[in-house]
Amino acid sequence: MTATQRFDKRDLILAKGAEVMTRRGYHGAGVQEIVQAAGVPKGSFYHYFASKEDFALQALQQVYGPRLQRYAQALANPALSPCQRILDYYGELVEHFTRQEKREYHCFIGSLSFEMAELSPSLGAEVDAILQRSADILQTCLEQMQSSGELAAEEDCANLASFIASAWQGALTRLKVSSNTRVLDDFMQRLRLLLQP
Repeated sequence: MTATQRFDKRDLILAKGAEVMTRRGYHGAGVQEIVQAAGVPKGSFYHYFASKEDFALQALQQVYGPRLQRYAQALANPALSPCQRILDYYGELVEHFTRQEKREYHCFIGSLSFEMAELSPSLGAEVDAILQRSADILQTCLEQMQSSGELAAEEDCANLASFIASAWQGALTRLKVSSNTRVLDDFMQRLRLLLQP
């Protein structure tokens, strides 16, 4: 087996296993179910991952690394004003969920944070680090808004970024509970008011 094949198998287990864990939660997803979803023998799992906790840590990094990159790119788009970048990004996410035929949302990071933050300090720390990186990206864009005069000079951009990021996570939690996208419309309405000059 080549190095590329080994890397591809690990990626396959991470991708399929993250889907299983997202749907069923950390405790509901057994190693056997993860390897069945990936179509690999159980021994392959333990070749790449020391434990289910180690798998979850690596899966978080694999899933959210590219998402944070896309977020950073969208919020740095020079073709749009900083305010429009933020509104467009969240607006597109809301449209994505609204278009879904089945009103449901499964959040990998949300599930892990609810189930494992207290039980596994390492998973809790990784979830917190990912959420903080997301808030930091937003803060940078808000500071650009401030520099361009779109946001009041006295606004605390770190606090505002933290509030918006937490509000979004809360909206996603409500969506998961109620399967009603109205909560996302409420989020967008309040976001526009927060960011208006």
